[in-house]
Amino acid sequence: MPQISSPTLTPQLLRQLTLNPADHPRGVAHLSAASGLVRVGERLYVVADDEVHLGVFDSSAMHAPGALLRLLEGDLPHDKGARKKAKPDLETLAQLPPLPGHTHGALLALGSGSKPQRETAVLLPLDAQGTPLGQVDTIDLAPLYAPLRERFADLNIEGAFVLSNELLLLQRGNKGNALSACIRYEWSHIAPWLAGLQPQPPAPHHVQTMDLGEVAGVPLSLTDGTPLHGGAWAFCAVAESTDDSYHDGACVGSAIGIVTPDGQVKLQLLAGAPKVEGIAAQAADGGWQITLVTDPDEPRTPAQMLQTHWVL
Repeated sequence: MPQISSPTLTPQLLRQLTLNPADHPRGVAHLSAASGLVRVGERLYVVADDEVHLGVFDSSAMHAPGALLRLLEGDLPHDKGARKKAKPDLETLAQLPPLPGHTHGALLALGSGSKPQRETAVLLPLDAQGTPLGQVDTIDLAPLYAPLRERFADLNIEGAFVLSNELLLLQRGNKGNALSACIRYEWSHIAPWLAGLQPQPPAPHHVQTMDLGEVAGVPLSLTDGTPLHGGAWAFCAVAESTDDSYHDGACVGSAIGIVTPDGQVKLQLLAGAPKVEGIAAQAADGGWQITLVTDPDEPRTPAQMLQTHWVL
């Protein structure tokens, strides 16, 4: 069980994830289901699980609308239920270091794997300034996820990042299966597969289940992670009252946490229980400045970008 610090942290609102509606295929003026966050310099990249675009926001112009970068062809249905069935469920965004064919690394968006149509990844190579080059490559995640389904009957990958020469994937638990998990791959083994140079992905070399405790009888479950330094990493988690990875439920609690290099888990609850599903971190003022994005589970409600500070 994690060490839970008190009092709870109160995150500050940085902005709503607004867009120019003329740029959105359905004329929507915001992202409504932010699910993954990566900071590269002044840019904040946000993947939303009900879109086929990446949101790009400028941290130096927080009141300006974000831009959209297409990840997959086609458009999703307007109806909420039909869109939920059809969406690729891109829940995860990671910044990758250099890999074969991509000198300056890439962004990687992953489908959750919770349904067969949610097993696609998108690779966006970056230039030296951390800007996407415009090339978009898709990856079939079925061979990567197939062995994970043998261990997790309700597979739901919601976080990914590279730490200390490993690619970490984060499995999100729920009320039906309370344990989350951290799944580790050797970066030197999986990078060639991501680059399309190997037909089969490697097996994970380590899988660690994680019990993050409960809020009001609902288990806290991993929703994203980000590397820190020296082998530590940070995560966000929510207590969503649902029994599986497909149906939404009420969010009764949320938290951020740090996993130390020796595996200790420290956790702080968030005031107001925002449904945080994306996290990025920067060293600041004797600790970490934590940026978060939310998924309000309501298409008409803009996702929010929040910020708080973790004191070491």
